[in-house]
Amino acid sequence: MEYIYAALLLNAAGKEINEQSLANVVKAAGANPDEAMAKSVASSLKGVDIKEIIKNAQTVSAAAPAAQAPAGHAEAKGKKEEAKEDKVSEEEAAGGLASLFG
Repeated sequence: MEYIYAALLLNAAGKEINEQSLANVVKAAGANPDEAMAKSVASSLKGVDIKEIIKNAQTVSAAAPAAQAPAGHAEAKGKKEEAKEDKVSEEEAAGGLASLFG
C-alpha cells in the first residue's frame, strides 16, 4: 500500500513515477523499499493518468449512496410491526420539525 501512496505523492508533486522514485519515497517514509514491488507498481502505472482515475472514482462514489437507498427501504418493509411504531414516531418528529421551519 505504501507504494500506491508513494505514487500518489509523486503524481501530486508532478514527478515521474519510476522504480527509483518510488523506492526513494518509501525509504524517506522510514520503510525498507522492496525493489520488486517498486518495479511492479511502476510498470503497472506506466501510461496511466492518475488524476483522471481519481476524478472518475469521485464521480462513482458520489452515485453509490443513491443506489444503496432502495436496499435499506426493502429491509424496512420486511418488519411491518416495527415499521408501524417507527412511522408514528417519524410522523411526530416530522410535525415537530415542520413547526420549526414554519
